[in-house]
This record gives sequence, C-alpha cells and structure tokens, in this order.
Amino acid sequence: MHPSLTETPALSRRGLLKFSLGASAFLATAGLGASLSGCSSNVAANGFVTLRSGDLLFLRALIPVMLEGAVASAAMPAAVDGTLKSLDRSLDHLSPEMLKLTRQLFDVLGMAVTRGPLTGIWGSWENASSDAMRHFLQRWQNSSLGLLRMGHSSLLQMVMMAWYARSESWAHCAYPGPPTV
Repeated sequence: MHPSLTETPALSRRGLLKFSLGASAFLATAGLGASLSGCSSNVAANGFVTLRSGDLLFLRALIPVMLEGAVASAAMPAAVDGTLKSLDRSLDHLSPEMLKLTRQLFDVLGMAVTRGPLTGIWGSWENASSDAMRHFLQRWQNSSLGLLRMGHSSLLQMVMMAWYARSESWAHCAYPGPPTV
C-alpha cells in the first residue's frame, strides 16, 4: 500500500519557510542590485511620465494576454497603447514608496538573470509567445511563494484597472459609463 500525498509531504513547513525566506531575500537583493547598478533607470520612456523603456517591453507582451477575450484582435494594438497610457497616468499618482516597489517589480522582471528563473521566459520579452506569457502568469498565480503570488496580483490589478478606466472597455462589461451631472 502506498502512502497518500498528505501523509508524505514533499516539503515540510520548515522547509517551505526556509525556501520562501531565501526566495524573498533573492528577489529583494536582485531588485536592490538592479537599482544600485544602474540597470534600473528612472528615466521615463519617450511620451510617458513614469513607465520606462524596459517596462514597456514587458507590458507590451503582458497586456495582450490579459486583455484576451475582451478586445478584438484588430483593436488590440490600440487597446494596448491606451492601457499603457492609462497605467502611466495611474503610476504617476502613486506615493513615492509604492512607485518604488512597482519599479522594483518591473526591474526584477526586466533583468535577464532573474527573468528566466522566475518567469520561465529566458529570452527577451519581445520574443515571448502568448502561451509563454500565460504560463508565466499561471506559474506566479499558483506559486507556493507568497511574494510571487503578490507580484501576480499586483500586475493583474494594475493592468485591469488601467484597462477598465478607459471608456472603450465599458461596452464589453455592459457598463453605461458614469452618470452625467
């Protein structure tokens, strides 16, 4: 008779805590290292107030996957651009500390040394397929590491709030728009 999975856990609580602590330390160190090494520029991309060029590469790969089913493929490029502008305006109104944390998340995703192990996408974001992006999102959503689940939640909330703040998104969810005053 074989023991059930609950009787033989693959990772004990202590092991999981050690692993989580190590992973958290790794991510914090990688983010800090990017900030201190100059990999993380605070210079906004052309036409943006807050979003940087590296952030745009990642977000242009991410947003179409998140908006799948809500936007027709022909309208996707305009929807991505509009969502980026909306997200940029939202980030510009964050507190300095929240903006710093958001940039650290983007830095960790932008550095090749952390992007591959954390996301499973070893090449550049421009070459990431939709399937690879979906796998990355599912990986973070279902991760045993709370930090990755928080990263998934942050990305999801940022993109969805930026998209649904735009009037072009309202028809898809049958929202008539704000009342006229």
